[in-house]
Amino acid sequence: MDEKIIREIRIDPIVPTKSVLISTVRGRRPRQEETSLSRDLREYVQTCPFCRGNEHQTPPASIQVPAAGKWKIRIVENLYPILDDDPLIPGLPTGLQQAIEGYGYHEVIIDHPNHGIALHQMSEQHLTLLFNVYRDRMQAMYETDPRIKYVLIFKNFGKAAGASILHSHSQIIAMPIVPHNVRSEVQGSLTFYQKTGTCVFCTLIDEALSLETTTYKRKSWKISQNYETAQYVIEQSENFIAIKPFASRYEWEVHILPKNHQSNFIEISHDDLDDLSKIFKRTMFRLKEVIGEVQYNYFFHSVPHVKSVIEFSKSFHWHIEICPRTNIPSGFELGSGLFVNTISPEAAAHKLRQVL
Repeated sequence: MDEKIIREIRIDPIVPTKSVLISTVRGRRPRQEETSLSRDLREYVQTCPFCRGNEHQTPPASIQVPAAGKWKIRIVENLYPILDDDPLIPGLPTGLQQAIEGYGYHEVIIDHPNHGIALHQMSEQHLTLLFNVYRDRMQAMYETDPRIKYVLIFKNFGKAAGASILHSHSQIIAMPIVPHNVRSEVQGSLTFYQKTGTCVFCTLIDEALSLETTTYKRKSWKISQNYETAQYVIEQSENFIAIKPFASRYEWEVHILPKNHQSNFIEISHDDLDDLSKIFKRTMFRLKEVIGEVQYNYFFHSVPHVKSVIEFSKSFHWHIEICPRTNIPSGFELGSGLFVNTISPEAAAHKLRQVL
């Protein structure tokens, strides 16, 4: 598939106030790229605090799986938490400047005892175990502390993605507010639901699986454009779909969503966890085959734990956003807030689908 020249501003269908500039010509210019990560493939590193056998280098485990014997997944408190449950009184606000207490929890989830293993190399059974830990910790944080409004599960891999340790690990932060990105998605999907009576995420999935549109020139009736949204589908399993967003902020960004409507990740069944592991592993493998050992972030967006959660349950759809970090934001992006993507989502999706 040849990369055609595209220069267009695409509106995010979930949050219409967000937009992305697709400018494929910009991809031809000299630029500084994040180099492919050189992973340490050793199973054990004596100086790594996350390796099995080095447990004394971290705080005591709050949870380990299994509870006895050699652990497969281990959870510890973050030594340098973004939020904490220590009672600190915020500084006295003046005028329009306001502050609330930075209360919350910040935990590190050590994904695997093997130091050098990558996500696409982990077994489906282990990934199911990991996602099960995600779900259980999210539920526990909501149930034990009514002040928590949102729990974010995320992973930074590589220095450019914010990771300070190469050993595969995830993080979970519980906070007393709903972060802006989630709030915008929740509000945008609710507005769509109020207008149409349907979930915007479900609508996008239906379009991706079925819609094909051909436009014609008025006088000659020659085909002007043949457009099919199925070109954004990367991978499917029985209950999940991996999609390249039409308005992708990052060149190789991929979202994974349940095919059937579900707003809350906590409600996922064990069978669905198994199915999620399969499509997640395959998606990460596709990314690795196309762009190499890239640095990346991923995060889970689930319905927030607020009073209107029942209302949002019909309009919001939980999902995973995988964001490989293949370039450095420019002054234009930082100053305008408008992401620039130099690879068309259609071409990127095509390349990812070609991986066997």
